[in-house]
Amino acid sequence: MHPFDPKAAILAKHAQHVVLIHFPIALYMVAFVFDLLSRGVKRSVFATAAYLNLYIAAISTIPVVTTGLLAWQFALEGQRIKGVLLLHFALALASVVLIGLSWWIHRQSRRSPSDRLPGYRIPLEAITVIAIAATAHLGGFLSGVNV
Repeated sequence: MHPFDPKAAILAKHAQHVVLIHFPIALYMVAFVFDLLSRGVKRSVFATAAYLNLYIAAISTIPVVTTGLLAWQFALEGQRIKGVLLLHFALALASVVLIGLSWWIHRQSRRSPSDRLPGYRIPLEAITVIAIAATAHLGGFLSGVNV
């Protein structure tokens, strides 16, 4: 098999998930940094960048979850999930919910007349970063990268 063969890349049982997962991870991490730089003022350039990155990260979780479920069905033929895969699945679900919640908090804040984002969003976003990192770490073991 050639490493640049398009057929191999498109038809691999798990390749799409492994490729797509990097988008929400990077977008969320950058959004978190932008949010820290915004200092809670929703009308700053950094707050707008954080909001847009969170929005795209939340949307990009849809194909990532879809391809992850397809990889489970194709690679493992729908076997009962257990062990590291179960923990990866649970953390992925928590990460997706937390990414969506982070975006929703920013969206609600942009609609309100106050000039500040809620202070509890930073600890929530930090927990989300930890959940994403743990999910990615376990995903590396499942793909064979960390073996």
